[in-house]
Amino acid sequence: MAAMTAYKYQAQAVMRDYLLADPLVPYTSVLIGIVLCKMAYDFTRILSSFYFKGYTSLTKIQRIEWNNRGMSSAHAIFITAVSLYLVMSTDLFSDRVKGPITFRNSIISTSALGVSVGYFIADLAMIFWLYPSLGGMEYVLHHTLSLVAIAYTMLSGEGQFYTYMVLISETTTPEINLRWFLDTAGLKKSNAYLVNGILMFVAWLVARIFLFMYVFYHIYLHYSQMHAFGYYLTFVVPSVLFVMNTMWFMKILKGVMKTLAKWP
Repeated sequence: MAAMTAYKYQAQAVMRDYLLADPLVPYTSVLIGIVLCKMAYDFTRILSSFYFKGYTSLTKIQRIEWNNRGMSSAHAIFITAVSLYLVMSTDLFSDRVKGPITFRNSIISTSALGVSVGYFIADLAMIFWLYPSLGGMEYVLHHTLSLVAIAYTMLSGEGQFYTYMVLISETTTPEINLRWFLDTAGLKKSNAYLVNGILMFVAWLVARIFLFMYVFYHIYLHYSQMHAFGYYLTFVVPSVLFVMNTMWFMKILKGVMKTLAKWP
């Protein structure tokens, strides 16, 4: 118990003297994230106008959502790659490293979270600006909870392991967006639509159901290492997201079964 308390004080000192004392890394990365979102939005618009003939025939709000989904796909690919790299390919969250896993962070992990915060700020702004065209209250709730949790762990350095484990679930976002792209392009009966639906189902089951269960188990084993606010935030946010994920998963399951029943 004494050793654990010493670790907590040491982590607090490190965050106070090195991370939060110089806000350049987190705040700069947030601005970079917002700029990258704008670039991804514009890149999607330019690329689509050249290679998708039906893009210009879409309504204004459809074009905005099309570009927005391109932006969200770019963020999902980026943050999923970083999450898998930090969790599986580095020693940052390895059991071989001494000290509580709940306080481990690095410049890379903090910067990547800043980019993700920038994305959620940009996407939330678009949702509010065009509400409810880009999503209803469930999207507002999802993005707000994600933004608060990621911003906290970015600024405090606490619980980054759990944040990155949850962010692996972004691996399902490109499949969700591709489903919308194919539907909007009139390709709902194509083989690509069916294959993408199956991939989305499998990815959702693994990344948003099974992985969340593991996160809850890991939090249960290590919650005593965290501050009260960090623990409640780490537990409450994934719990709410898990309920939403389960509800969406049931809809995906019904959709896949319905599509397979109609397939020749």
